[in-house]
Amino acid sequence: MINEFFKNIDKIPYEGPGSDNPLAFKYYNPEEKIGGKSLKEHLRFSLAYWHTLNGSGQDPFGVGTMLRPWLSISDPVEQAKARMTACFEIAEKLDMPFFCFHDRDIAPEGKTLRESNKILDEIVSHTAELMRYSSVKLLWGTANLFSNPRFVHGASTSPNADVFAYAAAQVKKALEITRELGGSNYVFWGGREGYETLLNTDMKLELDNLARFLRMAVDYAKEIGFTGQFLIEPKPKEPTKHQYDFDTATVYGFLKSHGLDEYFKVNIEMNHATLAYHTFQHELHFARINNFLGSLDVNQGDYLLGWDTDQFPTNLYETTLAMYEVIKNGGIAPGGLNFDAKVRRGSFEPEDIFIAHIAGMDALARGFKTAYKMVEDRKLDNFIEERYASYREGIGKDIVEGKVGFKELEEYILDKEVVQYKSGRQELLEAIVNQYI
Repeated sequence: MINEFFKNIDKIPYEGPGSDNPLAFKYYNPEEKIGGKSLKEHLRFSLAYWHTLNGSGQDPFGVGTMLRPWLSISDPVEQAKARMTACFEIAEKLDMPFFCFHDRDIAPEGKTLRESNKILDEIVSHTAELMRYSSVKLLWGTANLFSNPRFVHGASTSPNADVFAYAAAQVKKALEITRELGGSNYVFWGGREGYETLLNTDMKLELDNLARFLRMAVDYAKEIGFTGQFLIEPKPKEPTKHQYDFDTATVYGFLKSHGLDEYFKVNIEMNHATLAYHTFQHELHFARINNFLGSLDVNQGDYLLGWDTDQFPTNLYETTLAMYEVIKNGGIAPGGLNFDAKVRRGSFEPEDIFIAHIAGMDALARGFKTAYKMVEDRKLDNFIEERYASYREGIGKDIVEGKVGFKELEEYILDKEVVQYKSGRQELLEAIVNQYI
């Protein structure tokens, strides 16, 4: 195990709920077996490179606060190598099986794409060497098509064809390195694929170009033999006023309308769900019932703030209902639970990286164990099945099987004096969930 940057921190042990040790798991025991699989296999935790290794703590009102041991290295490429080494040290000490990155997270950008690719290759070579001696794997890779000023008006939806071409070449390279490093998935996040005003926007052309771009990615993946799952990450706004991947239902409809739905699933982030005025459970549920759930970015937002705060998930009610959907989905592989979360600006010491991840991993592990019991007991399933029982016999069965139309339904209902209905018992069901938690 690497022990270069955090020498005062050992591998994080499981000590159980009674422990007061901030550097120990209370609920996440990676080897604990549930349903024949370990928690580590079920949860498939992943380290988000951009927040954990690159986050500075800077906000609109102040400079960065984070104390990081690799910041003393002045050479950008050598610092990038050091950050990657630190990534593996953190993941190994947390017993976290995966990490995720954008191309520009792991390597500084050059003056041209050729120069950027050369630097990227050097960092990828260093990463591959680290992976030779580590069990940590790449959950997914992606390309940063939003930070550089060239993407001010979007990437594949840019009004400038040269920007479209640049984005395509950048994704081509990102796909190649994701395949080289054995990535299980590849994510598209349309950070600036949207608009600020319709007064200067050809929406139809932009959406058609987005579909063309995704089709090119599918074709190139086949060409190079990349067999990982393609994922799209929905987000309604921020940085653009309106983004074309607004929520899971919007993404689903877009892919269906362009004949791309067989190639893509969704990577759903909790904080993005709330920005779209949905619960995390809603987004996961919609994806699950449409066989469209691919992976999760696990974090939480602040309900008093209207932007993407990317906090570590500690709300047990939300983690339980999220894990309920994952279990009902039959698991999340080849996706995982990626901590797209950042420590607060005031949590600036290196040790806080571990404390924050422990808190999130414990909350999700406890949520998973609670949800597993809920699924096993079937109290919610039984209630729902009873509530919709009228569709399993008689006229309801005929409706479901398409045997009746408006005329037949009118004839059936015309002389009925009383239509029977029952309480939805929402408060009872919420109390049942609370009992489990």
